[in-house]
Amino acid sequence: MNQAQPEPARIPGSVGTLPIFGVPVRFHFTFVLLLIFLLSIGVGERQSGGSTVLYIVALFASVLLHELGHTLAARRYGIRTIEIVMFPIGGVSRPERQPKPSQELWISLAGPMVNLLIATALMAWMTTQQGWVALETLREPTDANLAERIAFGNLALFLFNLLPAYPMDGGRILRSVLALSRPIEEATRIAAGAGQGLAILIGLAGLLWGNFILMFVALFVYLGAFQEGVAAKGRIFTSGYPVRAAMITDFRTLTHGQTIRDAGNLLVSTSLHDFPVMHGDAVIGILTRSALVHAMLKQGPDAYVSGAMSRDFTRVSPDMPLTEALPKLSTPGACVLVMDAEDRLVGILNSEHLSQFILLRQVSAAQEKMHRE
Repeated sequence: MNQAQPEPARIPGSVGTLPIFGVPVRFHFTFVLLLIFLLSIGVGERQSGGSTVLYIVALFASVLLHELGHTLAARRYGIRTIEIVMFPIGGVSRPERQPKPSQELWISLAGPMVNLLIATALMAWMTTQQGWVALETLREPTDANLAERIAFGNLALFLFNLLPAYPMDGGRILRSVLALSRPIEEATRIAAGAGQGLAILIGLAGLLWGNFILMFVALFVYLGAFQEGVAAKGRIFTSGYPVRAAMITDFRTLTHGQTIRDAGNLLVSTSLHDFPVMHGDAVIGILTRSALVHAMLKQGPDAYVSGAMSRDFTRVSPDMPLTEALPKLSTPGACVLVMDAEDRLVGILNSEHLSQFILLRQVSAAQEKMHRE
């Protein structure tokens, strides 16, 4: 039986869906901080409420257009964007796969270039209409300098995103250039290291100046760079291995007619947390530990497994490169079923077991290095 692949999991904390060009645009719950920030720099005694709203909407649209620039550039290379999530200091677009270095260069440039084009167009229009005002006048928001502040905001977005540190676009550009002459994992490690270094400098500047926004930006950049560094390490130590090398082969299954009590007994008697649910020889779902506990509390131990299981499970081939399976196991507790060409269940792979595999590979590589030295 061919099982349809479920949509990739959302970025945790994202809510709402606004489809644009076929791409779901979502908002992180911390996005309200962006609105507070924009209000703090966009409201003044000499600016009307209408201009304040227009200013906020314009900068929000600029960030969104920035991400759509990445999306359309990726689409040109046949790469679908899973979602765009708006965060307090900008947006994040998630491609379905890692582009090649030459492709990533142009995809990364596309976003900042959108902001540069917006800023250039506004500056050209203002020059022909009324002339460019002095920069010092932009410190006080007014209805008269609204267009100038929107242009300056886009110019700031252009420059900020070109900082050569991951996860900024500049860091991705740095990685793509480095990857032209060295392995992508090494290039990512260098770009992530640059991102962490820059984040420390930004954080120190924010601490010295008492600027909360700078410290928040530093935290965002540092965490993003750290996570990408961890992901790069995972790709390094899984490169060259198929899924079958890391999958669990000593697993347990349930039938759709068994009860939650049966599943609970299986949970406490094994080290596994996820159980495929079978109907004969066919896999019809998966029962996770969280779903089991929820069913135990809400429906009771005599409820059937078929009512608590998830029918949307992710499946991979045992011969799939392990590096390609990594994104499917990027969230804690994630689990995929390993099935062969005849749809037979041959193994399970979860994020915990994969982490153990990477750890053992890391230790093995360290030992080999010591022996060579």
